[in-house]
Amino acid sequence: MKKRALLSVSNKEGLADFAKQLHELDYELVSTGGTKRAIEEAGVPVLSISEVTNFPEIMDGRVKTLHPAVHGGLLAKRGNADHMEQLDGLDIQTIDLVAVNLYPFKETIAKEGVTEADAIENIDIGGPTMLRAAAKNFADVAVVVDPSDYDTVIEGFKADSLSYEARRRLAAKVYRHTANYDAMIAGYFSELTEEAYPETYTVTYEKVQSLRYGENPHQTASFYKQANAEGTSLANAEQLNGKELSYNNIQDANAALEVVLEFGQPAAVAVKHMNPCGVGVGENLYDAFTKAYEGDPVSIFGGIVALNREVDADTAAKLKEIFLEIILAPSFSEEALEILTKKKNLRLLKIDLKKSDRPAHKLTSVNGGLLVQDTDEGNLDGVDLTVATEREPSAQELEDLKLGWKVVKHVKSNAIVVAKGDRTLGVGAGQMNRVGAAKIAFEQAGEKAKGSILASDAFFPMPDTVEAAAEAGVTAIIQPGGSKRDQDSIDACNKHGIAMVFTSMRHFKH
Repeated sequence: MKKRALLSVSNKEGLADFAKQLHELDYELVSTGGTKRAIEEAGVPVLSISEVTNFPEIMDGRVKTLHPAVHGGLLAKRGNADHMEQLDGLDIQTIDLVAVNLYPFKETIAKEGVTEADAIENIDIGGPTMLRAAAKNFADVAVVVDPSDYDTVIEGFKADSLSYEARRRLAAKVYRHTANYDAMIAGYFSELTEEAYPETYTVTYEKVQSLRYGENPHQTASFYKQANAEGTSLANAEQLNGKELSYNNIQDANAALEVVLEFGQPAAVAVKHMNPCGVGVGENLYDAFTKAYEGDPVSIFGGIVALNREVDADTAAKLKEIFLEIILAPSFSEEALEILTKKKNLRLLKIDLKKSDRPAHKLTSVNGGLLVQDTDEGNLDGVDLTVATEREPSAQELEDLKLGWKVVKHVKSNAIVVAKGDRTLGVGAGQMNRVGAAKIAFEQAGEKAKGSILASDAFFPMPDTVEAAAEAGVTAIIQPGGSKRDQDSIDACNKHGIAMVFTSMRHFKH
């Protein structure tokens, strides 16, 4: 009796050649719908699924392969005499290979204006059922979900030695594929039902690339993209120049991207070790980058720069003067590319900043678990700032306070940002006490701190940070407020003539 292969694919890539080679290897082919037509057009004989089941496809094709003649042929263990005797008694032939890929649910829900009805009709039922059945019986049934594996299967069949290990790898890929598929469906319906934190949290990611190593050379790593994430993401960036991105490059570039998305006006952000070290805004990109660079010309060395306007020749020439790992921007002019690509190792990333929808959730792994929270979208839009002191901030101080608040949100806690004149001057990040973070920021700012503002990601439990700010020459402070001892800091500000505003919103970043 001939061996039998069942082919039913939405992705027709490589199908005709695969079918021809199976036919030449004396496999009897069975197929459905469009796959059957494609095989016939390639000149290869093929049976319809109805000829196997002796039952018509019904309900617009919703039911065609859900039949004992199919699943008995897939699930029977060849080495089990009782199984084989039952097949003989029911006149069911074994199926030795299944090649299936599924209805395009992912592509369907990615379309603008997709309806719930369209999404539902693109949920495959028969395909996953056949795949899972064949994968369960992988020792006897070769199962292929990825056209890139067709050649591996054919080579194994020609040598009459598609090994147990190869079959198991194919089965593992099937279960990853169906899990990914079901996770997207679960996510879609969870969104429709507005269940942000359901009883089980199912997410799925697709591999973008293997990385040379992780945070350190002794750690392995890979980069994955959230399925259907079409917004502003490094996974969607186009690399125009330079070496392959490393694990730490991706972390830092993402941190820079998060900060630059805060700004509507031309902005430049320099990041080092996931903390902004220089941020500037200006009338044009050159002006913005100049301010960001001058904010901390030391820390920017070997850092990442994110820009929110097309990089022009003048800005490119200034960028070229500095050793940088990555420059990230929505586009680069031809002249800018000519200048920057002379540095062969400089990574240039083109990324669409207009699709700036951030993911709804931020995920953080812990040993044996996962923390899930809303992405921090908090900003000052529509927020009434509370002036807590006798003196109100001037118009310029208020603008500087808003810039400081946008930046401190992205600095590791305890976080302090010192800024003045559309640029940061000093950043204190990740310290165990707030006054320590302030002193680092003031030391970095130096004499420029006179007449500056200070932004803090959380309230002041003691007035020591205000006292340090007064000594450095700070004239205005923005902080969440809410401490039982707020009055101590308010009194200290009044003593030194410092204006202080409360946001009633904190920005811890752990």
